[in-house]
Amino acid sequence: MPTAYNPSSLSLVTAMQEFGDAASGVKALESAVEARLREGIARRGRASLVASGGSTPKPLYEALSGADLDWSKVDVVLADERWVEPGLKGSNETFLKETLLRNNAARARFFPLKSAGASPFDAESAVSERLKAAVRPFDAVILGMGVDGHTLSWFPGAEGLAGALSPDAPLAAAVRAVRSEVTGPFTERMTLTRAALDGTRFLALLISGEDKRAALLDASGPGPVDAMPVRALMRDPGLDLQTYWWP
Repeated sequence: MPTAYNPSSLSLVTAMQEFGDAASGVKALESAVEARLREGIARRGRASLVASGGSTPKPLYEALSGADLDWSKVDVVLADERWVEPGLKGSNETFLKETLLRNNAARARFFPLKSAGASPFDAESAVSERLKAAVRPFDAVILGMGVDGHTLSWFPGAEGLAGALSPDAPLAAAVRAVRSEVTGPFTERMTLTRAALDGTRFLALLISGEDKRAALLDASGPGPVDAMPVRALMRDPGLDLQTYWWP
């Protein structure tokens, strides 16, 4: 995986798809995701969607939940998860069930990342094995980015980050982030690895607000990947990363 600065990554900022408001951005992204899922179902009988947590994609998921798709043929995989039980504060699984996995999308086959074990480090193998049943390469992946330059649960300086970014990694990896305003108390996480994204057909980075646009611009410049891990995606020529932004 390339880690050196690649000036071509600047095009991710200059070619970013910008929308005047969330409604127009959601409409465009919903259309793109729906098209990829339809293509996946038509091509191989099943399709797959990777979904992140966070407030920004909430209206997108609510719109997608009513999409006229054969959701029984769609795998929905969490991008990452805080190590908390479903139903408790911070659970991305609960967030997806309340926003995406309802209405028509309630028929999708869901792949959570939380499992038994006091620590995500105890569950890496079990979760990676579970994810092997999901259709890959993924047809659509929706990721976010924090103002610290993290995406998924690839946090700057996190324990386990190097393993999560390794080209030889399994499908899921445990990380322990350095506590910050971004992580809050939820420092132990399970995340998809960079290797899990190999061959992804549509990879969207969804951000909103001027602070995150500024962070993306910083990430497009020189500097180590572990300082702003979103660079692992931006600098990888094997990934067709598309950025969607609205205020």
